[in-house]
Amino acid sequence: MAESTQAELKTSWYLLGPAFVAAIAYVDPGNVAANVSSGAQFGYLLLWVVVVANVLAGLVQYLSAKLGLVTGQSLPQAIGKQMSRPLRLAFWVQAELVAMATDVAEMVGGAIALRVLFGLPLLLGGVITGAVSLLLLTVKDRRGQLLFERVITGLLLVIAVGFAASFFVATPPPEDVLNGLLPRFRGTESVLLAAAIMGATVMPHAVYLHSGLALDRHGHPHAGRSRRRLLRVTRLDVALAMAIAGTVNAAMLLVAAINLQHHQVAASIEGAYAAIHDTLGATIAVLFAIGLLASGLASASVGAYAGALIMQGLLQRSIPMLMRRLITLCPAVVILALGFDPTRSLVLSQVVLSFGIPFAVLPLVRLTSNRGLMGSDTNHPATTVLGWAVAVLVSLLNVVLIYLTVTS
Repeated sequence: MAESTQAELKTSWYLLGPAFVAAIAYVDPGNVAANVSSGAQFGYLLLWVVVVANVLAGLVQYLSAKLGLVTGQSLPQAIGKQMSRPLRLAFWVQAELVAMATDVAEMVGGAIALRVLFGLPLLLGGVITGAVSLLLLTVKDRRGQLLFERVITGLLLVIAVGFAASFFVATPPPEDVLNGLLPRFRGTESVLLAAAIMGATVMPHAVYLHSGLALDRHGHPHAGRSRRRLLRVTRLDVALAMAIAGTVNAAMLLVAAINLQHHQVAASIEGAYAAIHDTLGATIAVLFAIGLLASGLASASVGAYAGALIMQGLLQRSIPMLMRRLITLCPAVVILALGFDPTRSLVLSQVVLSFGIPFAVLPLVRLTSNRGLMGSDTNHPATTVLGWAVAVLVSLLNVVLIYLTVTS
């Protein structure tokens, strides 16, 4: 019996992985921009938003993976089957806009990292980021999902080390950290940044993607012991991945609060790099830049993967990855070519993402609450209530953001 349990545990560890790919979306350059801007402008004030967003994201990611395992459909496929063709096309348009906003974050973040590390122009750095992300996708196409998961998980560890390294040199005061866990805002800009943090954490494309990742990796197990075991492993997978992502996100905000607040430096990613370089030394600053570069490269490839899944599920047709990638990269290339402020562009891209969250979360909660579709794996009523609360919370945050922006 003990040997059987031990063997099952080893197999369970082998089954981990899809959530770590999805978690890349939660530590992308958009997160860096939102968290750095928040820490620089408001110190520890919005730390509570990072924590809440991470917990809610974990719930949503598990529901997405569960939908894929139980129904044998990705979330975009399941949504598309519920809609008429005109409505499905309209839904795809908003999902595609979300994908473009995602690409803005990944491309601009990678470009900033390459400029900081090697002095490359932003436009050239963005093009290189897009090209390398395509190379990473060829790993999945030619060598399979398992190797792709391992490559992305390795990059996730690089990101974690890069953004958390500064804590070996300077740690925040515990009382300030605890104070940052008290929910509150301070003016319109803090609400804007809260929406950006939420949009950068509960990422729509990651919600769509996780159902497909779980399905591609594990298939569609029949109801019974094997499915229950896979769902338990999936919960562990999500918990571990989101714990890493949440720690990294909190670290970004805290690093900015320590090194940028009350300093005469720009509230930007490059400002954070300069401040870290001046206060903590060149080695820590380079690790920060390497983490940012790994974030841009990994999240760009994962974003392209999600975009292809969304298009296939909603349009019910497959479009060559290169063509799709060129289309969604256009806005990012234009932003870089016209010289818009890169960090501000990143933050605003995350606000756009936050407007896409209800379109992903509301159908997900409805589908996973449908007993006819999910059978015995239907959501617990408390889970359903919490899922609806996530969508309502983000929607209300966006309404408040619009009101404060118009009236300020």
